[in-house]
Amino acid sequence: MPISHAERLTRLTALLAEWQGVWRPLPFRHRQPPWAGHLPGLGQTLLALSDEACDRLQADPFVASPLSSWLPVAELGELVALPELPAGDTGLPGPWSQHVGGRKWRQIEAFVSRVAWSPGQSLVEWCAGKGHLARTLARWHGTDVAALEWQPVLCNEGQALADRLGAAVYLQPQDVLAPDAARWLTPDTHVVALHACGDLHVRLLELAAERGCALTLAPCCYQRTAAEHYRPLSRLGRDLAGRQGLELSRDDLALAVQETVTAPRHVRRSRERAGAWRLGFDLLQRQLRGRDDYLPVPSLAYGRLPETFAGFCRWAAERKGLTLPAAVDWATAEQAGWRRQAEVRRLELVRHLFRRPLEVWLALDRLHLLEEAGFTVEAGTFCERDLTPRNLLLRAARCRGSDGPSAGCWSRAGQLH
Repeated sequence: MPISHAERLTRLTALLAEWQGVWRPLPFRHRQPPWAGHLPGLGQTLLALSDEACDRLQADPFVASPLSSWLPVAELGELVALPELPAGDTGLPGPWSQHVGGRKWRQIEAFVSRVAWSPGQSLVEWCAGKGHLARTLARWHGTDVAALEWQPVLCNEGQALADRLGAAVYLQPQDVLAPDAARWLTPDTHVVALHACGDLHVRLLELAAERGCALTLAPCCYQRTAAEHYRPLSRLGRDLAGRQGLELSRDDLALAVQETVTAPRHVRRSRERAGAWRLGFDLLQRQLRGRDDYLPVPSLAYGRLPETFAGFCRWAAERKGLTLPAAVDWATAEQAGWRRQAEVRRLELVRHLFRRPLEVWLALDRLHLLEEAGFTVEAGTFCERDLTPRNLLLRAARCRGSDGPSAGCWSRAGQLH
């Protein structure tokens, strides 16, 4: 029997709360994981993994996992197994992909095929950038689309592109967090957002619940929020989290979006080098300060990373007011950083097991906000995770007869009627 949304949220809340002592600690901050004494043998098992086994668990932490002897792998895997949402016609013309990156275009293709727009509804894109999604929807459905974007330069560039291609898209300079953003949403509006971040998509959800408009949303970057601590959006989420003692910080929310399977190879190499160098400096500063605790170092864009490990350590020491010894065996210190990175990568597999469960929990909290406002909501995936790890989608419409305005409701086929 399928798991209901409420049951899935309930069970995920209990597991996230029960195991928060395992998934909260950041392995790079601790020489020994805080959970090592409670889960004897787990650390040794992880550290003994080959690179290939580590890669496999990174890609799919729920299949044939050696963590199953210590952690609820099977149950978590069951709870994150959301269905792929049904799609309509996916035959978008190939030339339409011009001016859009290849991966982004494939995301738009998958997203557009799941927007159940009905004639008579106005279409609005939330956080539109240059309006690539809005332009595709306008051409596909032969209708006007209003695209809201707060940066005037993107509005101007997107409008010029839409005009050149003959798409009925109207880029509108709009801060979606401003009070007047609500004017774009009516009971006859269908609003779409592909990877709107944090507070931007939360604002959309709140306005959609208030105004009664249909919604197709792929949320992203839950941690990009002004609030230091997360307050569940739904009454059910708040009740469950309160009873289970699950309190999430902004840093906790970042765990849900740490997976970056789509990064180019050269970017991944740069990240690996930056990580190893940071860990190498961390080992060095612990010796230098005589304190075995982590010392945060400011972030540095990958393109601005010094050319050598020694240069990075000098930069980091200067930022933290430390004086490095005159003689440092830089080659040995750098090798220690790479070894430490290999350890951390394996120990982080524990946190990564809870990454998707946390993301699904956040999506279900958003789903219940809409359900509590009288909407019928579908939750599922709109593409494979190797296209984007942020592949969760919410489709919502307020059913006729519910409290508030009417915008139709979902049929079994995922269409509005």
